[in-house]
Amino acid sequence: MAQNGSHSTYSGAKAERIVFPLGGLGAGMVGLSGTGALTAVSVRNAPALLNEPFVFAAVRWSGASGQGARVIEGPVPTWKLTYPWPDSTGTGRGQQGKTFGLPRFADASFAPRFPFAELSLEAPGGPLACRLVAWSPFVPGDADASSLPVAGLEYEIRNIAAERVETILSFHARNFMRVAGSKSPAGVDTADGGFSLWQSGDDARPEDEGRFTVETDAPGAVAGARWFRGGWWDPVTDLWRGLAEGRIPAAGAHEEGAPSDGGSLYVPFVLEPGETRRVRLRLSWFVAKTSLRRGGGPFDPKGRTDGTETFVPWYGGRFADAAELAAFWAQNYDRLRDASEVFAASLADQRLPPEVLEAVSANLTTLKSPTVMRQADGRLWMWEGCADNEGSFEGSCTHVFNYAQSIPHLFPSLERTLRETEFFENQDDDGHQNFRAQLPIRPNPRRARPAADGQFGGIVKVYRDWRICGDDAWLRRLWPRVVASLEYAIRTWDPAEAGWLTEPHHNTYDIEFWGPDGMAGSFYLSALRAAEAMADALGEPAERYRVLAERVRGRLENDLFNGEFFIQKVQWTDEALAGAMSTEARASIEREGPKYQYADGCLSDGVLGEWLARVSGLDTGLDPAKVATHLRSVHRYNFRRSLRDHANPQRPAYALGDESALLLCSWPNGSPPHFPFVYSDEAWTGIEYQVAAHLIMCGEVEAGLKIVRAARSRYDGRVRNPFSEFEWGHWYGRPMSSWSLLRAMTGQDYDARTRRLTLAPALPGDISALLATETGYGLAGVRDGAPFVEVRRGEIAVDAIDYTPCRAAQ
Repeated sequence: MAQNGSHSTYSGAKAERIVFPLGGLGAGMVGLSGTGALTAVSVRNAPALLNEPFVFAAVRWSGASGQGARVIEGPVPTWKLTYPWPDSTGTGRGQQGKTFGLPRFADASFAPRFPFAELSLEAPGGPLACRLVAWSPFVPGDADASSLPVAGLEYEIRNIAAERVETILSFHARNFMRVAGSKSPAGVDTADGGFSLWQSGDDARPEDEGRFTVETDAPGAVAGARWFRGGWWDPVTDLWRGLAEGRIPAAGAHEEGAPSDGGSLYVPFVLEPGETRRVRLRLSWFVAKTSLRRGGGPFDPKGRTDGTETFVPWYGGRFADAAELAAFWAQNYDRLRDASEVFAASLADQRLPPEVLEAVSANLTTLKSPTVMRQADGRLWMWEGCADNEGSFEGSCTHVFNYAQSIPHLFPSLERTLRETEFFENQDDDGHQNFRAQLPIRPNPRRARPAADGQFGGIVKVYRDWRICGDDAWLRRLWPRVVASLEYAIRTWDPAEAGWLTEPHHNTYDIEFWGPDGMAGSFYLSALRAAEAMADALGEPAERYRVLAERVRGRLENDLFNGEFFIQKVQWTDEALAGAMSTEARASIEREGPKYQYADGCLSDGVLGEWLARVSGLDTGLDPAKVATHLRSVHRYNFRRSLRDHANPQRPAYALGDESALLLCSWPNGSPPHFPFVYSDEAWTGIEYQVAAHLIMCGEVEAGLKIVRAARSRYDGRVRNPFSEFEWGHWYGRPMSSWSLLRAMTGQDYDARTRRLTLAPALPGDISALLATETGYGLAGVRDGAPFVEVRRGEIAVDAIDYTPCRAAQ
């Protein structure tokens, strides 16, 4: 893996696990593998991560020195040869139905440049070199342009020989839109310059209906659906032989009998020595009806397609059908490509350490994965991540998405829809807030337990989102719901208003903490400070929150800080013994209290609420020296250069063996509880980036960068996909905490209300990072010793810059 500007280039074994998502926000995806295959094709409003259909592009050449043909892909990764694909007949039966046995290029090199990916292929001794540029629109601030179910594949074929070469580029796909078990018709349509794979639905299963379209604007293109209709491997045998011999079938489909099993597109051209030809393919898909529904309440099957009873994707409300979508894509391809290129160039132009650039850009791919859903009215809804064939834990989970910082800056209007769901549909009049939203989004009946970190974090995020948009009217509309949420939290978890959470409180580790702790306490303090600031701005009473915040601050600094780090004081009653449990479980509780606590452990998330406050532009007043001491302790005790001697009975695939990682917790001053909280021995990249950013903000730059390097080294393409940091699901939401590294490195903070920009770089010399706002984005940082803002798209109104030079430079 070699450095390529601000990103990495992957080849050989380090390209074998790559899946780079192509598609729009909430629109599904087509994955591009590190060797060029289209894989993880997830276009039916659900993950299908093991769906690698029979699809390939190929190039055929003929010249004075001979002829040949190859699939435009690198070598097949060896792990695929015996993998139990869902469409295979077993691991030992040869992988029939795959493209693995077709000739291909000997070497492939994969270079990400989000939202673009570039694949370079060369064949020793052959006359052609190939390059594929794959992309899908990504335009910060333009959510609709970034939510299209489309992708572009741009094949560049270069003649590296000293002779004229006759060339045919072709693209082929078996009808992977066909739904197994469907009794409705399916087939392949052709038109000038393209073909469509389709499946129809019926009254019983309208969600089966879907279409996938492949089109080109290349002159002379021929689209056909005349695959040989026969048994065994006859269709593929005939397809490849015709391709290798340079035969282009007649356009159109079979005129009698059953339809073809697939469609093909052929583009013939001649290349002179040194000449390059580019052929652009436009992919689009349209599956507007679903049976997807999550949450309680009655279900009326007759209402499945009207957008009220089941999920309808945003594009299903924007476009009438697949034809209208494909036409829009054709008309706007160049405009959207140019706009996406501006963002890609801005990412690459940042002056930051390479590990930071990689961590930020790699996790932006989550926004193009099936983790993200966007319903017909435009509102955002998120899974926590992606299981192989379904979303992994629903509901825009508030405590998971406390960590995610990219959407609020890149697509602020979409992020605000998450707040509105939390404080309206998910919250009752008492202020109880469900931490998971239903799909379609609708009023959410009260569930048993709110999450303290999620509920407090939502209040801080309202403050953050208000500063980003500068819209006082939006804040005023949410303010009564914010007050209700905060008051509910106080009387539920701190009923005596003692300044800490004495009652059991649910949290992101999927358990209750019994007794006050630094993590939830830091959220409590941050929420009170956010409420105080918002109340002051709106002319609402704020003194109650100010007084209580001081009480919470005192508890954190004086009662929950042990001199090295913030801890938990476990408190419990006989309520912990309620309910059915085994004899040994009851004995464990009677011996040391409730299971799943951290007590005097050093928790990596121990001041998580303080980090959220910092990245939201909020000063809580918590002693910065104690915060810094806590973070240094986290680095000292929880970072492991090797995990070979570390026992993890939980979920070891996140980090293990000789890999380096930051553990969630350790107990440096004694033994851990016999049953510590359930994820304590694991490593989550979302927490690693959070801690790294916070360390950098406290001046511990090298310690923070070391954690980032460790996290990214585990995702190097050999074992794990560099573009899917997983935690109970691929493309997990939590690692989008990596965006906070931009703020940490540059100290940038922009307030749209005051139009002031703060810059306080962590390193001397030239440094810059993306600054994304409600109205535009660009680069902000220090160049030649002076602060600067360079707008790349839209507008960023800056009336003043508060610049503090890096202390190391003074």
